[in-house]
Amino acid sequence: MENYLKILEEALEKKSRVLDEIAGYNEEQEKIFSGDKADLEQFDEYIDKKDALIEKLSRLDEGFETLYANVSEQLKMNKAQYADQIRRLQTLVREVTDKSVSVQAQEARNKALIERYFAKQRENVRSSRKNSKAAYDYYKSMSGSGGQGTSQFWDSRK
Repeated sequence: MENYLKILEEALEKKSRVLDEIAGYNEEQEKIFSGDKADLEQFDEYIDKKDALIEKLSRLDEGFETLYANVSEQLKMNKAQYADQIRRLQTLVREVTDKSVSVQAQEARNKALIERYFAKQRENVRSSRKNSKAAYDYYKSMSGSGGQGTSQFWDSRK
């Protein structure tokens, strides 16, 4: 039983470290989209790294839940005997839960940053298109009759 509790504790500690890594990548992503010019390749790289960490986190969760399901009855029957380990596990669970909530909040903030960034980029593209169309329309109107336009400066009295 001691070994199982140690494994549960190690799984929670690993989850905590993985959440710390994810939080670090979230901070880097926030920096990318906080400026005017975003490095989308770096952003994609961070996404890939976070995906791998999330997969690792899922495996740790599954392993923890499976093992806990196997030992939970023994823990309930022998609470006094394993009180110290149970308290340590509860502390680690709270720590992991707090970090998980923090990571979710970071993700929400980053999502809002990214949405603002792309909205701004769309507006820039829209503005560029309008400017290009206005310039093209001006050019077309000024050269509309094959170069013999009726310019307001052209003297027709000759």
